[in-house]
Amino acid sequence: MPMATDVIASLDISFVSCCSLFRRGCRQRRVGGVVFYVLGVTSTSSCHRVAAWSNGVGKALSMQAHPDKEMAKELHKMNSNLYKDDNHKPEMALAVTTFTALCGFISLHELKQVLEGVHEIVQVVGIASAKQVMDIHDRGGAPTDEVKSALRSVFTQLMSASKEMTTTVISKLKSRLLVESQAGEALCLAANEPHAYLSGDCIECMATSDNVARAGLTPKHRDVQTLCSMLTYNQGYPEILSGLPLSPYITRYLPPFDEFEVDRCVLPTGSSAVFPAIPGPSVFLAFAGEGTLKTGSCGGIVTEGDVMFGPANTEITITATATELQIYRAGINSSFFHGLSI
Repeated sequence: MPMATDVIASLDISFVSCCSLFRRGCRQRRVGGVVFYVLGVTSTSSCHRVAAWSNGVGKALSMQAHPDKEMAKELHKMNSNLYKDDNHKPEMALAVTTFTALCGFISLHELKQVLEGVHEIVQVVGIASAKQVMDIHDRGGAPTDEVKSALRSVFTQLMSASKEMTTTVISKLKSRLLVESQAGEALCLAANEPHAYLSGDCIECMATSDNVARAGLTPKHRDVQTLCSMLTYNQGYPEILSGLPLSPYITRYLPPFDEFEVDRCVLPTGSSAVFPAIPGPSVFLAFAGEGTLKTGSCGGIVTEGDVMFGPANTEITITATATELQIYRAGINSSFFHGLSI
């Protein structure tokens, strides 16, 4: 395990100069009504990216999953053109508005109800795969190998179906897997879990990786067999974080991943909040509003769309001026520093 000072030494530079650097260097991409701000902090052991995802045109993000570290290495070795690196990509989507997504798998009992009540789905997955599910005795608890095998068979058949066939059933299927997050709630997405964003706005933080296996809702390359083979097929509702209040205006979200944590700060006009000095670097994204940012004797104006870098061991004060200010901080997960010599 490296020393924390080794991890962050190269990042401990002037805050004001870094603000200017990251505003120029931030990649902003617009696809229709969807705007992405992509930025990152990289260290020798922990790294992450932050993106603002806004579905302004009502078009879903692809049905996808991201490999764990072991599979990422295998996929990168086999096809480096498609799987660009050997890292995993856990994610967390923090809802800014009411946010809907498909995520994970329903229980065996619910799946049986779907197969009994939505006959078009049986046509897609086939009678044999449907019967495999229906013949399983539901004992409750964690899914058995028998359940996971049957679920994998059904899901693979569904994801391999023709566009014409899936169009017929998708509207009935999505209501069964739907996850809705309210503003201020965060959806945790571990490796090897299927998901697709449908509507709403979110701040998404993820490990630094471009590895994505897609199987539907996309014009991009679909690697159905890889996605279906790597999923955990765990069933039940995904983990939703409500966050831990750090102050009246700041809430922290700590996912079960070492790479990152996210703070959400919503400041009424005229109010201020202090982000305390921490041992790791941070990235700030101003999502809405206007205000000022100050550290030591330096300061500046913050407006919607600004991206700022905060070095380690630096206390930062944010003030909302003309309007309510909504700002997000992403940094290395606090658990990473536990037990390290600073």
